Amino acid sequence: MVAAKSLAVGVVFLVVGLVAGIFLSPIVLPPPAPRVTSIKFVLDWAIQGPQAPFIVALEKGYFAQEGLAVTMDRGYGSADAITKVASGVYQMGYGSIDALIEFNVKNPGQELVAVYVVLNSPPYSVLTLKNKGINSPKDLEGKKIGAPEGDAPRRLFPVFAKATGIDPAKVTWVSMSPPLREPSLVQGEVDAITGFYFTGYLNLLALKVDPAQITAFKYKDFGVELYGNAIVVRKDFMQNNPEAVAKFVKAVNKALKEVIADPDKAADFVKLRDPLVDREVELQRLRLALADNIVTEEVRRNGLGAVDKARLERTIKAVVEAFKLPRTPSVDEIFTDRFLPPREERTI
Repeated sequence: MVAAKSLAVGVVFLVVGLVAGIFLSPIVLPPPAPRVTSIKFVLDWAIQGPQAPFIVALEKGYFAQEGLAVTMDRGYGSADAITKVASGVYQMGYGSIDALIEFNVKNPGQELVAVYVVLNSPPYSVLTLKNKGINSPKDLEGKKIGAPEGDAPRRLFPVFAKATGIDPAKVTWVSMSPPLREPSLVQGEVDAITGFYFTGYLNLLALKVDPAQITAFKYKDFGVELYGNAIVVRKDFMQNNPEAVAKFVKAVNKALKEVIADPDKAADFVKLRDPLVDREVELQRLRLALADNIVTEEVRRNGLGAVDKARLERTIKAVVEAFKLPRTPSVDEIFTDRFLPPREERTI
C-alpha cells in the first residue's frame, strides 16, 4: 500500500514537472522576416554602357541581398531625373552634380543630396572634324557650335571658355535636337558640337567618320574641375531610411568594382537588360567612360564614390558663376560621405 501511494505521488510530481517544464521552457519562435525597403530609382539616360554599375547590381541581385526591392527606370537627362526625385516620384536617382547644384539653389526646401559619385569627371566635350581647321579651343572663336539648348556641356561652356581663354561672345550657338547633333557636324551645318564625349564620338563613328578625322576637346583636359554624375537622394528618405541608403550605395559600389574589373561581362548584363542595344557599341562606350570619367587619379587615391572637398567647392563656384545663380551652396549641402562603404571596400 505504501509503495503504491509512493508510486502515485511520484507520478503526480512527474506530470506536474512535465507540465511546468512545458510552460516554463522558452518558446522558440522563427526569426522575424528581414525588413524589405522599396526604392524607386531613375537613371540619367537610357540603358547604356556607362549605366552598367546599376544594371549589374540589379541583375545580379545585389540590391535584393541587401533587403532592397529596387525598381529602376531609364531617364531623360540629369535635370529631369533630379526633378523627378525631388517631386517624390522616385526616392533616389542618378544625375550630374552641376544639375544638382542648380536645382538646390533654385528650389529651397526641396534640396537633394549626392551620396556616391560614379563619374569622378564629367564626359563634357567639344567635338569637331579636322577639315574645320579647329586645332585648339581658341580656334572656336568665330565658329558655329551646335547643341540642344539644355545640353550640359553647352550650358557649362563658359567654364571651359574661361579655362581656355575663349571669348564666349565670339561663338555662335545653333540649337538642335540631340539626334541632329552629329549629322549637322558631318553635313557642314555647324563647325563643332558639344556633348558627352563617349556619345558624340561613337555617333560620329556610326556615321562612317574616320576616327583620325575627329578632334575632341575634353573639358577635363583643360583644367575644368567639374564633378560628373552621382547617386542623389531625397533628404526626407535619407533621414528616415539611412540604412537603406547605405545598403543601396554598398550594392552599387560592389557592382562598380566588378564592372571595372570585367567590362565585357558588364556589357552582357546591359544587353540582358535591354536586348535592343548593340552590345559592342555599349562595351566601347563603357570602356571610354571607365578610362576618362570613372577610374581617375583622384579615385585611385581616395577610392570610389568620394569627393575632394576643395575640388567640389571649386566645382560649386564654377557652376554658380556659369549658371548665374543667386547663392553659393556649401559642400555639405551638395554631398555627404556618411553612406560610403569603408575606404578599403572602395579602393581599386
